[in-house]
Amino acid sequence: MKTASQAVIRRCAAFYKCSHTVQSKTMPITWETANQRLELAAQLLNNADPAPGSGPFHMGIDLGTADIVVMVLNAAGSPAACFLEWAEVVRDGVVVDFAGAVEIVQRLVGRAQEKLGVEFTGAATSFPPGTEPRLSTYILERVGLEVTGVQDEPTCVANLLELDRTAVVDVGGGTTGTAVVRKGKVVFSGDQPTGGRHISLVIAGHYGISFQEAEERKRRHDQFDILKLARPTLQRMGDIVSGHIKGRRVERIVLTGGTCCLPGVDGVFAEELRLPIQLPCQPLLLTPLAIASLSLQK
Repeated sequence: MKTASQAVIRRCAAFYKCSHTVQSKTMPITWETANQRLELAAQLLNNADPAPGSGPFHMGIDLGTADIVVMVLNAAGSPAACFLEWAEVVRDGVVVDFAGAVEIVQRLVGRAQEKLGVEFTGAATSFPPGTEPRLSTYILERVGLEVTGVQDEPTCVANLLELDRTAVVDVGGGTTGTAVVRKGKVVFSGDQPTGGRHISLVIAGHYGISFQEAEERKRRHDQFDILKLARPTLQRMGDIVSGHIKGRRVERIVLTGGTCCLPGVDGVFAEELRLPIQLPCQPLLLTPLAIASLSLQK
């Protein structure tokens, strides 16, 4: 890393073949440690107050359907910076607004650099299972960042945590992805296009409002009975997960993704899957934490 006095990100060509994904060497952490780091990330969210550090730092960029998150970890794996911007530049794992995605990533990376007083030349990222990794990595390369790691979203989380006979279910804005883990190894990953966006469409139709207004109401779930409207879509997600885990000896479910911020989501999945459900304290930030952890070595 270089000092932030250099005005722009050093542009370097990333040598990356899209037919392969970089394998994580992240040391697994406990559920308790994960929640502690998530609470810290939530406290840091969009906090631009200067906090210079010497590093090394590790950056992860989560290109979601409803938001883009840039998270930076210190050498110990604890969050040092976290910036989020709501955006609709990705849909079902496909970048629909490339220029907009690049602009937002540049802006959030710049904020992280200013906060920490360093310049980043590399970052890790992810993609929904079954989609092309290059769609995500090309955005990083476009802003001058070398790709330091890339895996599908639920697998990122699976590799971060100490798991066995567990399915990590990432319910994002556009898709529901599942990674089945046995003895710390991902033995299956799959994804289907049903997510929070579909809940927003139901809300919009019910109230006769725009999609954007529906998104805002969903985030203000305490003022509206959103769970009742969302239940059929959540049950459909449960069916997707049920198909993913069938015959794979799964004994518990770990939920992640922004859609899981809706209170009661864990209860619906428990009813549908009849398995114990673990919900992190900050579901929206678990995948970004896992992505940023890809660059941490054993």
